[in-house]
Amino acid sequence: MTNLDQAEIEAVVERALAEDYQGQDLTGEAVVEADQRGSAEVIAREPGVLCGVGIAREVFRQVDDSLVFDELLQDGVRLVDGSVVLRVTGQARAILAGERTAVNFLQHLSGIASLTARFVRVAGPFGVTILDTRKTLPGLRQLEKYAARTGGARNHRMGLFDALLIKDNHVDLAGGLGAAVARATTRHPAQEVEVEVRSQAELGQALDLGVGRVLLDNFTPQEVRAAIARVGGRAEIEVSGGVTLENLAEYAQEHPTFISVGRLTHSAPALDLAMKVVALG
Repeated sequence: MTNLDQAEIEAVVERALAEDYQGQDLTGEAVVEADQRGSAEVIAREPGVLCGVGIAREVFRQVDDSLVFDELLQDGVRLVDGSVVLRVTGQARAILAGERTAVNFLQHLSGIASLTARFVRVAGPFGVTILDTRKTLPGLRQLEKYAARTGGARNHRMGLFDALLIKDNHVDLAGGLGAAVARATTRHPAQEVEVEVRSQAELGQALDLGVGRVLLDNFTPQEVRAAIARVGGRAEIEVSGGVTLENLAEYAQEHPTFISVGRLTHSAPALDLAMKVVALG
């Protein structure tokens, strides 16, 4: 669980268990005897990239810290159909109480990591870095951006608080690109400024202002090619908007510095993982 704040993990898991468990599993307590022991394995039902094992560990710790948790595979491992990810042993009621929450986290985060890895595999040969975005589920950003990193992407920015990115609404509210950049550089002189541009004309303005990084918003691959030629190495180029696995190579072959992809977090399908519990004793 590198680069994840443990306090944040604990808080997210606590909220998730409060939704589903609240210290009581009516069905499990009605059907399973209190002294029944069990063992459970999480198994992959399709290929992908594993992510969220440490989150699952925290789920079972909060449900019952006497459960024995065996991490059989680590985050970042490429799964095949049938891969056994982890094993939990102990009171069967407790295993059942944590099952859905743990598997939900594993499926969601592994889905992000798996989709991200597919984008990275296409862009990598062109020397292009895939970035994630702020298009995350509220309250889960740290985890979702960790999953994107696990899949091979680089985090763009964690939030509004740690980077200057002047977008279309900022420009319109400031009364123009020049005014927006001037205010940003005056108020945060040590901070790099990135500017989103919507046209070749705005790109020219950004270059005249000496901006070090420009985001080409919803440009076609042909427009990206023309923009990169115009920039001529004077600024880093980020491409964003409308990039899919199907057209990624068209963009990547133009060799922008970065391609940012919102669908890594907002549209990644869950990876098919399942937990099977068996009785012991």
